[in-house]
Amino acid sequence: MRLLVDATVLLLRSAGVKSYTYHWINAMRAQEGLNRLATFPFIDPVSRLDHERSSLASAATYARIALVHAINHGMGPLLDLACRGFDIFHASNQIRVAPRRARLTATVHDLTCWLTPELHTTANIRADHTFARMILQRADGLIAVSESSRQDAIRVLGIQPEKIQVIYPGIAESFFTTTAADVQRVRTLLGLDRSYVLALGTIEPRKNLDRLLDAYLGLAGDIRHEYQLVVCGPRGWQNTTTLARLRACGTDVRYLGYVAEEHLPGLLAGSGVFVYPSLYEGFGFPLAEAMASGVACVTSNVSSLPEVAGDAALTVDPRSVDQLGNALRRLLTSPSLRMELAEAAHARAGRFRWHRAARESLEFFERVAGQFGR
Repeated sequence: MRLLVDATVLLLRSAGVKSYTYHWINAMRAQEGLNRLATFPFIDPVSRLDHERSSLASAATYARIALVHAINHGMGPLLDLACRGFDIFHASNQIRVAPRRARLTATVHDLTCWLTPELHTTANIRADHTFARMILQRADGLIAVSESSRQDAIRVLGIQPEKIQVIYPGIAESFFTTTAADVQRVRTLLGLDRSYVLALGTIEPRKNLDRLLDAYLGLAGDIRHEYQLVVCGPRGWQNTTTLARLRACGTDVRYLGYVAEEHLPGLLAGSGVFVYPSLYEGFGFPLAEAMASGVACVTSNVSSLPEVAGDAALTVDPRSVDQLGNALRRLLTSPSLRMELAEAAHARAGRFRWHRAARESLEFFERVAGQFGR
């Protein structure tokens, strides 16, 4: 079995899906080697992860994006040419054409554009619906990043249950092994001289930051004096009001903007509490990374987040400012509860390892190829 994985997202500005693609490809290569697994459109080797920019130089990036654009707009035979010699093509959400020379697979990350369309741009909704119609509903096999996403795909898209398998993503090893020195280095670098509650995610409506601000600012002054709220993440869309609030909250709230991947383990491990009140997630990488870092977490009781957190975090209705504030108060005033949840979180995160995801994915691809006698 030879596998061609679409890695176009590595050329774009992206967060969770880009992390998934980068670590997933490298983990499969560590087990399978370079002979049976290649990346499209010719992104070899996959050696650098930066959410804000391409893995390649500008000229190489533009050339590859132009190739994908041409394939999607009438030059599908170019994809067939790229797939020669491969048994399976694993498409990203940037592809709109199914290959004729290889079996088609893809990953279902979430169905948020169907279930919470008010939290997305019209362009994103249109793009996701096209991807579902042209790729997901035609695929020979699909990977879902959670049981929640699998069930959503079956219910919303009409995917046959036997065609879609849950394979949990992994968490980078650096989150499991952060040292006190790593924490201090990041605190010094970012000027974090107070204990802090950390929120991590793109600044956009789905991340629910305005309710988090309401909940945090509703805490007693002595709690806010002891624990600053630190928010980090790139700007997304419809964020003007949220950004203005972040900048107007005074010294108790600090917005760091985008923080490079290499600094995230130390930033997460150094937090007193991690809070992730998202309104919908297909998996929720920041939550899983915080758990791997051994941090007590507050998260939402919707979509995949309870599946990831299990009993190792406090879960709340993300639309309830009172529930969110009460959960923060409980953790910030109880060192014993924080320690208990931090230990449970680190243990639970152990099930999300890339070597396991890679092994299960390669077995999945072998089954898809074998079903058709290839």
